[in-house]
Amino acid sequence: MMKGSSLRGLSRTDSITTRLPSCGGDFIRVSAIRQCTARKPSDALNFWSQKLAKNQLVFSLVGGTMSRQVKHNSKIYALLTDENPTLAKNDEESEDLGIFKVDPGLEAYRDHFKYRVKKYVDQKKLIEKYEGGLDKFAQGFLNFGFNREEGGITYREWAPAAQEAELIGDFNGWNGSKHRMEKNGFGVWSITIPDSDGKSVIPHNSRVKFRFKCGNGAWVDRIPAWINYATVDPNRFAAPYDGVYWDPPMEERYQFKFPRPSKPNAPRIYEAHVGMSSSEPRINSYREFANEVLPRIRANNYNTVQLMAVMEHSYYASFGYHVTNFFAVSSRSGTPEDLKYLIDKAHSLGLRVLMDVVHSHASNNVTDGLNGFDVGQGSQDSYFHTGDRGYHKLWDSRLFNYSNWEVLRFLLSNIRWWLEEFRFDGFRFDGVTSMLYHHHGINMAFSGKYNEYFSEATDVDAVVYLMLANHLIHEILPEATVIAEDVSGMPGLCRSVSEGGIGFDYRLAMAIPDKWIDYLKNKKDEQWSMGEIAWSLTNRRYTEKCVAYAESHDQSIVGDKTIAFLLMDKEMYSGMSSLTEASLVVERGIAFHKMIHFITMALGGEGYLNFMGNEFGHPEWIDFPREGNGWSYEKCRRQWNLVDTDHLRYKFMNAFDGAMNLLDERFSFLSSTKQIVSSANEEDKVIVFERGDLVFVFNFHPEKTYEGYKVGCDLPGKYRVALDSDALEFGGRGRVGHDVDHFTIPEGLPGVPETNFNNRPNSFKVLSPPRTCVVYYRVDENQEQDKELILVEDTPAVHAAALHKTVDKSAPAEEEPGAGKSESLEDEFTEDGSAGSVEEEFGTD
Repeated sequence: MMKGSSLRGLSRTDSITTRLPSCGGDFIRVSAIRQCTARKPSDALNFWSQKLAKNQLVFSLVGGTMSRQVKHNSKIYALLTDENPTLAKNDEESEDLGIFKVDPGLEAYRDHFKYRVKKYVDQKKLIEKYEGGLDKFAQGFLNFGFNREEGGITYREWAPAAQEAELIGDFNGWNGSKHRMEKNGFGVWSITIPDSDGKSVIPHNSRVKFRFKCGNGAWVDRIPAWINYATVDPNRFAAPYDGVYWDPPMEERYQFKFPRPSKPNAPRIYEAHVGMSSSEPRINSYREFANEVLPRIRANNYNTVQLMAVMEHSYYASFGYHVTNFFAVSSRSGTPEDLKYLIDKAHSLGLRVLMDVVHSHASNNVTDGLNGFDVGQGSQDSYFHTGDRGYHKLWDSRLFNYSNWEVLRFLLSNIRWWLEEFRFDGFRFDGVTSMLYHHHGINMAFSGKYNEYFSEATDVDAVVYLMLANHLIHEILPEATVIAEDVSGMPGLCRSVSEGGIGFDYRLAMAIPDKWIDYLKNKKDEQWSMGEIAWSLTNRRYTEKCVAYAESHDQSIVGDKTIAFLLMDKEMYSGMSSLTEASLVVERGIAFHKMIHFITMALGGEGYLNFMGNEFGHPEWIDFPREGNGWSYEKCRRQWNLVDTDHLRYKFMNAFDGAMNLLDERFSFLSSTKQIVSSANEEDKVIVFERGDLVFVFNFHPEKTYEGYKVGCDLPGKYRVALDSDALEFGGRGRVGHDVDHFTIPEGLPGVPETNFNNRPNSFKVLSPPRTCVVYYRVDENQEQDKELILVEDTPAVHAAALHKTVDKSAPAEEEPGAGKSESLEDEFTEDGSAGSVEEEFGTD
């Protein structure tokens, strides 16, 4: 078991650093304003549009949209995507990859792409030849582990290093002498146990283990690698886990009732840890989370939940990242049926569910985990590499051998298992940087130069595995959402496999929270640079989507502080009552909390993520039970009572979080490819930008209110307030009028940007108080007639004309997207949100 000080999240933060290029480099941005005289690389010209405006360079999207389609060579496209791949007949065809059309700067690394694509195609060809295709190959759970077959149970395990093997458990009194297993030529051990009197000899929910003899003659007991459930005796300290045979009768199996919600244009993700989601100092259950927390998430207008720590992990404080049993649901929070209930409940609310999948490494726990099958054999007979290559020295964990046939079967089948058995809607792949490079990103400062990504340091075997995984996911579930946790910014990571990319849909914009932490810890308010903030938020490849976040679970772990705690610290214990005047610290803290999260959402990517509790400024830090804190759960929970207490100011931050999400739900600005920063004024401390047709004005100045502040925009017309952080309902002072019409005036000559105002053809004037952000929308005069506004009562400070859904009286009402069977929701779930029939079968927690 790893020590508390070796927490995986802390190791990543401490060991992998990212240095974004100050003036371009090979890293390609979406849009930005930056005073910059350095040479811009010529190979990136197709990605940039450069204009001079008031001694600033204004960069905007050109050359297509974020999701622009590349015309593929039909032969290479079929080669990469068909289930019957055939190698290209000549080098010209194999080199004609769409990724070079997307980014000509990658031409210099054509040989690297040619090599890895050939390895990918060759691997698919071998799988087709010997396994009948990737689809069948990824159904290993139908052959390995425990499977009911006619007249009995068959158990198979890949353990080529074992000299002898037995199946033991409660069913045979842990004596395997009568259940010896046989080994085939591929190192697979198997046994079939016939039923007795028509009943399974191995009872459902009984304990089992795989016992085998090592080369040195010693016998060891291990949890089956493909086990679906594993438990531990809660009454024994540091007790080992046991595998559990999970095969409930049909009447006890959870039956899904609701369809998957449709894929949103942009994910608004709520990152959650079920175990620590209770307000009480204990481990929460899947059912409690479903009934009590999911409604909160939906009420704040998120459309996606990302679940951490689902895969079984023996060490709770690892945050779920040291996985021991890859096919097993974490038993701390309930059974597999309970998790299915949670996912179905989320779908009933219109929420998609992503799983935090860990295929970058495995726990080094020998007794409980996959590492127990490594008894000194060579890499070809193990799940892991041998020697230093098989060990992550900072994470204290084992590293997979992605070139191994059975490792590929195991990991690809694992993906399919979670998609099909539990109906997850996609994944967030953890630790992708560690997978992509032999150096694992340790002590590596990525500057954005392409030679850092495509060299002998690249782990091509891992790249090929990720290409196979992403291809498989999107074949099984075309609407899946797959996100990569990569700090390096590898080009092509989020381009399709058919183009020669790795196939992810999004990458996490991991440099953004580091920038905010730096500002909050090391800079006074007057030292904040508007240009640097805009640069940091827009410094990404416009052809590859990012999920932006101001803070995640990493910033909440003990030893660090959340944004709210950095801003207000001890004042959060005494100054959060709205019955008294807010102190300067609290007023500043709440204002900046809203602004930082909102500008990150609006400018930082094509999706947004928030960690559980940060939406209302949860105080303190996360500290899992450990010896150092007396095994306490006191700081391993979420204090929902803080946001539920009406006289506390936490409710203001929570309300604004919901309004941010609602703004995107109504205007879809996150998915818009129109993103233009027109002003980042260092003297005024104001950033003005457009996302879609919305105009955002952020005033970071600590004191100055600007009356009649001129902001540029694209479209002429009348503008009104859509969202105002200074509204009373969000804890502000209510200084901005919501019933004011702002009319544009033309600027300069049409079609001559240099004569415009901040390169925008129109402008209007606004009131901008200090430490506020206000969003303006353009009124469509044609839609104001014969329309009825629907009141959104839970966001009173969001202007009704902007965010309230307009409904044509002559048109039938439409069903809310992703709401599932809304008319039958009450029939399916009881008043407390639980499934009535399931409660009767399984009881309540």
